[in-house]
Amino acid sequence: MLKRVFMAPDPGRTRLRFATRAVVGIVLAVAVCGLAGHSLAGAVTGGLAALLALFTVADTTVRGQAVTTALLPAVGLPVLTAAAELHDHPVARDLTFLAVVGAGVYARRWGPRGHSLGVFAFMTFFVAQFLHATTGQLPQLYASVLLSVLAAAGVRFGLWCYERRLPPPVVPVPPGGTGLARVTTRQAVQATAGAGFALVVGQLVSGQRWYWAVGATWWIFVNTTSRGETLVRGFRRVLGTVIGIGLGLLVAVPVHGDPVATAALAAVCVFGIFYTAAVSYTWMMLWVTLLAGLLYGLLGVLGPDLLALRLAETGVGALGAALAVILVLPVTTHSITDAWIRRALRCVHACAVETARRLAGAADADPAPRVAELEQLLGRVRLSVAPLVHPLNPMLGRKRRARHVLALLDDCAREIRGLVAVAADPEASHDARLATACRRVEAAVEALTEGRDIAVHADGLPHAEPALAHLHGLERALADLARPLRTPSGSPLVGA
Repeated sequence: MLKRVFMAPDPGRTRLRFATRAVVGIVLAVAVCGLAGHSLAGAVTGGLAALLALFTVADTTVRGQAVTTALLPAVGLPVLTAAAELHDHPVARDLTFLAVVGAGVYARRWGPRGHSLGVFAFMTFFVAQFLHATTGQLPQLYASVLLSVLAAAGVRFGLWCYERRLPPPVVPVPPGGTGLARVTTRQAVQATAGAGFALVVGQLVSGQRWYWAVGATWWIFVNTTSRGETLVRGFRRVLGTVIGIGLGLLVAVPVHGDPVATAALAAVCVFGIFYTAAVSYTWMMLWVTLLAGLLYGLLGVLGPDLLALRLAETGVGALGAALAVILVLPVTTHSITDAWIRRALRCVHACAVETARRLAGAADADPAPRVAELEQLLGRVRLSVAPLVHPLNPMLGRKRRARHVLALLDDCAREIRGLVAVAADPEASHDARLATACRRVEAAVEALTEGRDIAVHADGLPHAEPALAHLHGLERALADLARPLRTPSGSPLVGA
């Protein structure tokens, strides 16, 4: 796990810039709240608003990111108002919180913007419980949210907008469907049910910190689409919380809420959250847990008992999520994985088509965007298959088969990248053998997705011609994929 975090590739130092900019933006937001004379509660609210504005907004264009950032207060402030108004009405408060959970997950069907706004709405209600916000505090909290989002936007879109120099990312759309067949609809129902369980049991564990359980359930559902993914994410959340609590005992408790030390450590935690989020959910949760402990230290309530309570509430939330995905409208890992693999194979097909056009001399043919899309789709396949290749998975046969599929898909991606690089050379154009081989790859993908046999052809000496070598390797990888992908339904590739 350490190697995965610290040795993971960071092309263009994107994660480093992402994390460093977050520290700058959040520090600025908290400083602005302090200069405005806001209380500790206002500064915490502002810091969280800035963190979410910098962390969750992930539209594919800078313009889209700016629009989503501007919409955050429009969603968050009404939710904050409701949470404060219902502070003394537990039943209405709880029902409203569950409604926010369901609506927040349902909003993911509208892509990255819906996801960002849903997260911001949920976390606004959550922080109101964290701070026990009342109506008398609302004017200051409103100002904190507005000032902090503005400060974060100033850093992100003004001071350091490195995204302007990057190609727009490709964001694969999750498998669709209508009604209860749609993943987002099912997840909205599951998340609401899981949060309801967490809310009730969490209140039995602690009448003061019950919202931790609901928060754990919510975040376990983020960025997952299947039952297996959710269960693995729940395990990683608990593991990260356990490690974070251990660090809290060593670091946060001895600090005793000292403002200077807490501010420095909080900045380190923010950097850790942003830097590790893309490579390890466990590590991200470690930093989140330590940051929460530091904030409780500032509030003067941190101690070993509180950290133990946080672990218990996290366990309740993870259990709620697990029960929900198992019992309520389950979305199987097999169905989601199959959908992502088929989309990845269709993308391989599209890459071959564009490459064939390029080799035939079409000036407008550009397979590079398709390669970027393929990388994103393979990332989704890995995430979906993660439950099966998890070290604790006892189904060794399926684990081996899943690893084999991932290795072959990686082979496909490697051959496609090499092929596209060769096709970019003007001297490689107008080669009839290459165009013919590309068409064979197209046929192989069609055969694979339709369940037909794939015949591998050797065209001359592939090793003597780089493009032909890549195409021949791609054919072989596609042919080898046929066996694991045609596993009988009684023993699917990823059964969950």
